[in-house]
Amino acid sequence: MKKMFFMVLLMLLFVPSTAPAADFAWMPDFNLQAQADPSGFRARIATRFNIGDAQITTVLSNFPQPADAYVALRLGEMSGKPIDVVTTRYQESKGMGWGKLAKSLGIKPGSREFHALKRGDDLYGGKDKKQGKGKGKKNK
Repeated sequence: MKKMFFMVLLMLLFVPSTAPAADFAWMPDFNLQAQADPSGFRARIATRFNIGDAQITTVLSNFPQPADAYVALRLGEMSGKPIDVVTTRYQESKGMGWGKLAKSLGIKPGSREFHALKRGDDLYGGKDKKQGKGKGKKNK
């Protein structure tokens, strides 16, 4: 009985701390892919965000990892703010998290679009998985 109580207690203590780890879980793989094929990564970013090589170099130099640069570019896109504004806010709020940065840019961290970013639904310009559901012809 004590053993079971102890196991349940451990689960309660550790489950909440691991739940947020699912947010942005795609970032390590993204970084590995970017490092394995830097020119391909740069080409995809250039196409995805319609930016040139010089701007890609600048953005990548301001963030610790390629995935961080991608998130910053997406937040700029979502907020309608230029990447230099996003970069400045990122540097001012280091360690605060993407949700706080998003909020400072006028993006609601609970919004569908921000949750899609956290899940990685829009990598390289893909569509949100929920977008368009329920539309079109119904089965007869």
